[in-house]
Amino acid sequence: MSYYIAKTVSGRFDAVLATVIERLKAEGFGILTEIDVQATLKNKIGAETPKYRILGACNPSFAHEALKLENKLGVLLPCNVIVREESEGRVEVASVDPVVAMERTKNRALASTAAEVRRRLANVVDGSPSAD
Repeated sequence: MSYYIAKTVSGRFDAVLATVIERLKAEGFGILTEIDVQATLKNKIGAETPKYRILGACNPSFAHEALKLENKLGVLLPCNVIVREESEGRVEVASVDPVVAMERTKNRALASTAAEVRRRLANVVDGSPSAD
């Protein structure tokens, strides 16, 4: 089992990024952090890299539920989603797989929450509408 969920799509980076943010909101996630990896690497070490953003996404209800079951779970939060330019007109969207991440805790009570978060993140990555 892979530690991430991913899909490559056709489109302009900025448009794909905006769509991913809207899909996250539609699935109940807020964006806690946004890291521009390309700008950071350029500023810190002078590296030239393709466009790359890390979005720290959080669904407060699921986070609260999970933290009640496992109080150290914050080390695995928020759920990171990346938008990465592969080439001109090709953009990868990927997310952490929360089921795989939560398995590390060995807390079986987290399984249903992790599965629901995975379903919602998969909807974001795949571009599917929520089934709510």
